[in-house]
Amino acid sequence: METDLAAAYERCRELHRRHGRTYYLATRLLPAWKRRHVHALYGFTRYADEIVDRTEDLPPAERAAKLGDWSARFLAGLHGEPVDDPLLPAVLHTIAVFDLDRADFASFLRSMAMDLTVMAYPTYHDLLDYMEGSAAVIGTMMLPILGSSDPAAAREPARQLGFAFQLTNFIRDVAEDLDRGRTYLPDEDLARFDLTREDLLAARTAGRTTPAIRELIRYETARAQAHYLAAAPGIPLLAPASQACMRTAYALYGGILDEVAAQGYDVFARRARVPGRKRAAVAARSLLTRAGTPVLLPGPAPRPAAVPVP
Repeated sequence: METDLAAAYERCRELHRRHGRTYYLATRLLPAWKRRHVHALYGFTRYADEIVDRTEDLPPAERAAKLGDWSARFLAGLHGEPVDDPLLPAVLHTIAVFDLDRADFASFLRSMAMDLTVMAYPTYHDLLDYMEGSAAVIGTMMLPILGSSDPAAAREPARQLGFAFQLTNFIRDVAEDLDRGRTYLPDEDLARFDLTREDLLAARTAGRTTPAIRELIRYETARAQAHYLAAAPGIPLLAPASQACMRTAYALYGGILDEVAAQGYDVFARRARVPGRKRAAVAARSLLTRAGTPVLLPGPAPRPAAVPVP
């Protein structure tokens, strides 16, 4: 049994190493005993995401059935039933060790199911409803593992950091999401800049942006920065041994916004990436930062009319 558990944790670690380069680097700054639990949560979220995004050639009903079957195995495991799965034993063990809130996992699976049928979001409120499960609950899942001197005060910043990371991904991955038939930039935001989904598709085909799309992406970047700003007070509240990890993740994900700005808010010319040399420097600087030091807002300097967090 212990061998199976170790293999499940290793499977989660490998998924994290292969697909979550930024967060995997940050996780290496955690104490060794915490890392495998973070890998387990990443493995859980990544595997569910792959069921949704790597089965696009299958009919919708079959994709939904695959996600439903895997979700059912997970829920059965939560109720103590034996689970035949390469990674779920690690996830279930981590949930038990830290007594994680089961409702967070149900919320996450609900959002993954939404990705099978919801291709666009009319308003930012609608998108926040999706991100509550796909992003905010990741922050609250992580908090007991990271540890905090004041878990109640750290909870909302942890949720906001989930929103910030997720919106950063949406900004960076506009082109890839269009290829999957999805648009995570709200319809009301497109309308604000006299844009339609067809305009985004045309820019994707051309491989370059337009002035209106640049302004849209600038607007969404300001919105992401508002979430980073709301998340910043939570990092100094984390256990000292966890702060270097989250400072690194905060700076590197936020650094994606720097790269988006540096390429003129053109998310179609190339995928924004933080250079490897800068990634290493950020990690080293985080290790040398005294615990409790406030974090700096990432990304380009926000305009005076930055978008407030709803």
